[in-house]
Amino acid sequence: MPTSIRLEPQVEQRLDRLASLTGRTKAFYLREIIDRGLEDIEDYYLAADVLERLRKGQERTHAADAVRKSLGLDG
Repeated sequence: MPTSIRLEPQVEQRLDRLASLTGRTKAFYLREIIDRGLEDIEDYYLAADVLERLRKGQERTHAADAVRKSLGLDG
């Protein structure tokens, strides 16, 4: 799926330099940035969602000792 984005001139220059120095394409680095960054963003927003549900009492919690015991890890 073709996608177009506008980059700040400084960012574009950094990307151009990196591509030039390494012999890889700018598209390669943009895909890398998106792949790595998307995982971080997903982690953040999904965790924030769980935290909000915890604060509202909508998410169930379990005590660590009870979890260890149920998994047979209590020593």
